[in-house]
Amino acid sequence: MSATSTEAASKREIAIEVPAEEVSRETDVLVEKYQKLAHIPGFRRGHVPPTVIRQRFAQEIRNDVIDALVPKYFRKETERLGLVPISQPRVTDLHSDQGEGLQFKASFDVMPEIKVEGYRELRAEHPGVTVQDEEVEEALEALREQKATFSAVEGRSLTDGDYAQVSLDGIPHPEERGAKPVHMDEVLVEVGGSNTMPEFSENLRDRNPGDERSFEVHYPEDFSDQRLRGKTFAYKMKVNAIKQKSLPELNDDLAKELGKFSTLTEVRETLRQGIEQDRRRAAEREAKDKLLAELIRRNDFSVPEILVERQIDLRLERGLRALVSQGMRSEDMKKLDLGRLRTGQREQAVQEVKGSLLLEKIADEENITVGDEEIDREIEALSRQTNQTPEAIRARLTRDGALDRIRNRIRSEKALDFLYRLSA
Repeated sequence: MSATSTEAASKREIAIEVPAEEVSRETDVLVEKYQKLAHIPGFRRGHVPPTVIRQRFAQEIRNDVIDALVPKYFRKETERLGLVPISQPRVTDLHSDQGEGLQFKASFDVMPEIKVEGYRELRAEHPGVTVQDEEVEEALEALREQKATFSAVEGRSLTDGDYAQVSLDGIPHPEERGAKPVHMDEVLVEVGGSNTMPEFSENLRDRNPGDERSFEVHYPEDFSDQRLRGKTFAYKMKVNAIKQKSLPELNDDLAKELGKFSTLTEVRETLRQGIEQDRRRAAEREAKDKLLAELIRRNDFSVPEILVERQIDLRLERGLRALVSQGMRSEDMKKLDLGRLRTGQREQAVQEVKGSLLLEKIADEENITVGDEEIDREIEALSRQTNQTPEAIRARLTRDGALDRIRNRIRSEKALDFLYRLSA
């Protein structure tokens, strides 16, 4: 076996020659296999002469020899050269003459040589986190709203501040492709409320139980519900009852209703701690993103195309799953311009691959490892999220080859944590 190699960034091409005796030995093995299985008129099964097998199945045997020897000798040669392929080889210039060896060329990608420098000099923001009393009160008011009660009002029409208990059906405009009809029974709509679309309030004022109204609503492009955003719906609405909202008093009795609290002071302190923790996590996440971006800027390198394509695949898969969870129909999914979507994901995918490779290199430099107990904790978390047993989760991850991906992700997160602490 002999080989030559040429290098261009992360691309490699090697020329490989399989010795004639190896080709002959593999051919003899296959001829014997075909002898046992072949059905040829005039011969008993298992007693077909080798010369007949070689003539009758010449092309099939040649293909099988290639299928057996090309991967085997490709693997041997890359190991001999100390190369680690990250893509399947593209085989060209394949020659296999009878009685001679097998020659071919294989093109493939390898991991680029990465040198990470200056990471110990990186600095990141570690901002302090404060929570204003007004923010705590807003959060407390939101909890108070959850404990609101609604009582029926009789003898008058709807006015601003009232809650109309309505049934409604909404039909999307014919041009609204992908929009689904809306049907709701006994929903409460605040007349004149800040979050109520003006068309609903206009058609509810001065109405009485039993009244019915038909009207159109055009939702703004920034509407909170993505299913309605930017779309026009024709509604039929019936008023069933008039309700008034009553909020509980802000006292220790409310605190006891909200959970394992004795006083309202305890509730406020818990809310403050929660807001502070969320804010600190968000600030840390933003600081780490900036830190990683600066690391990439200081250590730029060419990324193998195969890794970029894989990352684009992952990003698209996550995006499409999100669309399905939001109610997008399969027929609408088919209309998506995947080529345009892939192009739009490319820049971010390149940055993500660079960041991942640099963090992996830092983890190597700093001897950062991931213990089995960390994998166990991850599996336990997935078990709680999916209501499956840890054993079932582990079996599925092992079958899909995902355990190594989880280990690598945790290792990268630990490397970024290391950088963040170092940058203080």
